[in-house]
Amino acid sequence: MSSKSGGAKKRSEGGKVVAENRRARFDYEITDTFEAGLALVGTEVKSLREGKANIAESYIAPENDELWLINADIPEYSFGNRFNHEPRRKRKLLMHRREIDRLAQAVQRQGMTIVPLKMYFNEKGIVKLLIGLARGKKLHDKRETEKKRDWQRQKARLMRKFG
Repeated sequence: MSSKSGGAKKRSEGGKVVAENRRARFDYEITDTFEAGLALVGTEVKSLREGKANIAESYIAPENDELWLINADIPEYSFGNRFNHEPRRKRKLLMHRREIDRLAQAVQRQGMTIVPLKMYFNEKGIVKLLIGLARGKKLHDKRETEKKRDWQRQKARLMRKFG
């Protein structure tokens, strides 16, 4: 007797990071983070599955009660045809209305910035974008962050050497 599998195989790509904006945590003080979905076309998802994306120079802007990811680079899919996507097009973020309103008010009233932090596939295989509500750091704050990072690195070296 042969046994049939009752469904499709579960994908093991959960939590796969596609792109990360490491510079954002240095340049900005992140006060709050949100998870947002992205409205993408098929060739964009295929390109992301290959691990190709860059969100380092991108930002998020509220327009007409919606949030848009601007200047994010998702290169064209290598096996795509003439219907391939445009690499730096504006992409709509999918969030709850309450979250969109809160972010838009923070940008408008408090002069804060919305920064993309990480693009990844969740456990269901859906592309998500981790965004942060941030305030820009001054030069002396950046120096302080650099000092803390250097001290942590030096402390870890000493612990490995003597401890």
